[in-house]
Amino acid sequence: MKLSVLYFARLRDAIGRSGEDIEVPADVTTVGELRTWLAQRGAPWNRAFTEVRPIRAAMDQTMAADATRLRDGAEVAFFPPVTGG
Repeated sequence: MKLSVLYFARLRDAIGRSGEDIEVPADVTTVGELRTWLAQRGAPWNRAFTEVRPIRAAMDQTMAADATRLRDGAEVAFFPPVTGG
């Protein structure tokens, strides 16, 4: 499955890029599994996904839970919570 993955704020800084187009293994079917798979890729992803907590996700610009099913061609964004003030 091919996905467009976007990284925002501290994640973008830690990974060193704002996004990437990737192909994920067939056993990666949810947002939570994608997060785990990305962290297992090694540096810089493992550091980014373990040091930046909590991390929120959106799929196709709609908030997504870890159990949200991925679909081919989706845009998945990861970002830390944002507070206003």
